[in-house]
Amino acid sequence: MTQAAQLGGSDDGSDGGLDGGLDGGLDGGLDGGEAILAACRDVGVDVVFCSSGSEWAPVWEALARQRRDGTPGPRYIDLMHETLAVAMSTGYTLATGRPQLVLLHAVPGLLQGANGIHGALLTGVPMVVASAESTTYGETGTDPGSQWYRNLSIVGGPQAVAAPFTKWSTQVGDVSTAYGHFVRAAELARRAPAGPVYLNVPMEVLLQPWSRPAAARPVPEPGARVSPREELERAARLLTAARRPVIVIESAGRHPGGFEALVEFAESLAIPVIEPQSAVCANFPRTHKLHRGGDATALLAEADLIVLVCCRAPYYPPSNRPADSQVLVIDDVPHRPYIDYQVLGADQYLEGDIAPTLRALTESVHTVGVDEELVAGREAEVHEVAARPKQAGAGAGVGVGTGSAEGIDPGDVVDLLRELLDPDAAVVDETITHARTVQQRLRADRPGRYSYVQGGLGQGIGVALGVKLADPEREVALTVGDGSFLYNPIVQSLSAAKNLDLPLLIVVFNNRQYLSMKLNHLRFYPEGVSVQTKDFRGVDLSEQPDLAALAAPFGMLGLSLSDPEDLRPGLEKALQAVRAGTTAIVDIRVTR
Repeated sequence: MTQAAQLGGSDDGSDGGLDGGLDGGLDGGLDGGEAILAACRDVGVDVVFCSSGSEWAPVWEALARQRRDGTPGPRYIDLMHETLAVAMSTGYTLATGRPQLVLLHAVPGLLQGANGIHGALLTGVPMVVASAESTTYGETGTDPGSQWYRNLSIVGGPQAVAAPFTKWSTQVGDVSTAYGHFVRAAELARRAPAGPVYLNVPMEVLLQPWSRPAAARPVPEPGARVSPREELERAARLLTAARRPVIVIESAGRHPGGFEALVEFAESLAIPVIEPQSAVCANFPRTHKLHRGGDATALLAEADLIVLVCCRAPYYPPSNRPADSQVLVIDDVPHRPYIDYQVLGADQYLEGDIAPTLRALTESVHTVGVDEELVAGREAEVHEVAARPKQAGAGAGVGVGTGSAEGIDPGDVVDLLRELLDPDAAVVDETITHARTVQQRLRADRPGRYSYVQGGLGQGIGVALGVKLADPEREVALTVGDGSFLYNPIVQSLSAAKNLDLPLLIVVFNNRQYLSMKLNHLRFYPEGVSVQTKDFRGVDLSEQPDLAALAAPFGMLGLSLSDPEDLRPGLEKALQAVRAGTTAIVDIRVTR
């Protein structure tokens, strides 16, 4: 052992003592790093997203061995920010449904990635997140490096830090359980409620010698869950007896086959569908005659049956459940364990996988018998509503005194995006005050067309890159507010877009302020001193940098648009660049 190792590592905090005296790893044998990579292969991980930390040398060695030997296995991607690594994993899984692995560094890296991990928890995106600690601090023959003793340890271990924003969090105590822990973690992540899980894999475990267990084998897909026939028939009788039912949805479209099964279910009884502002993805074609927009107020007030399909927060305030309506909840996990307070007011639950449950319920409806006269009456009403003239400017959702005479109307931006984007393009949305406009006027009509970034701001570019990585041939656009954009790790994200050849269209809705913060101030103090003196705090973004200029160091296209006459040629130029393989940032000065 070197002098640096005997003293507990080098003075610069590097792993100075890893040049001898180990129980495994450096002698050419397999170690805990190989256990993790073997588990990745068996659970079907496609990509390891890493924001590097010194603990992952054993995994890097296993990856080098994988390439040398030509062994099939996951792709490895180094990224320069933890939020980016987690967000790309989120986007990739949203596009594929397959959970991936994210490697972070100790507790600091875990905390940097916490925003994205919490967003994955809210989104229901499965992933395995791992980082490390030291359990011996160099007191035994294995020297993990002095940084673990001096700077990186935390009382209770990193698993205690991760617990509040993950579905499940634990420590791997020995290399003998490393493979099994990872397989279990990946399976837990996929089971309802799907979400991120965390593994603390100490340095000492990673460096221990490991042999592949004889019983290891590829991990099967989860089995489908559907309610029993009696429960389905009870729900079918509720549906067939209801005169004015309504469906409210938030995230059914994220479940495999959920979009199509929901269309079939709604059509079977001509039930109108509401997709409120809380909807986080494309759930039902907004061009469909049964789609009744995003305001549920009128329909809920007169409904005798409310069907909540993957709808975690249907009423606000939570106690504002219509008193005279029955409520049928269809969800894989109706009561989300990560929500501190939740009121559904259900009269019946159907709990199980969304598409199989909806299809089984549709079949039960036909078995019980449909009142054709009732359904015909609802269909007539649908045609009557469809014939009404549409209200201009619907969905603006911005308060009085917050707009500007200069700039481009955000609704016009979305209308043109809908026209110019490929019909199968994916739109990732990280706007706040413009989210309702994007939702309504994009008019998403197929699965995966629209997805909203959940959790804290600053994940949008990474999520969009993850979607693009999953399907490089698919056109991907990010709609984002200027405040949200500035929360993103911009330099790291644009570098990844260039280095990984993942061109995006990034459209910034720039009102040069944190408008959502201003609107909340106005809600509580509509005639306050701030209004009278035009003196607001926490709002001003007028000194922001030239956002379009941020594209230049990466050889990307940057455009700043403020004249409505420039909107079409600007977006056409940007899309031409994206389709030729270059990311484009279009910074649009909007009127509100």
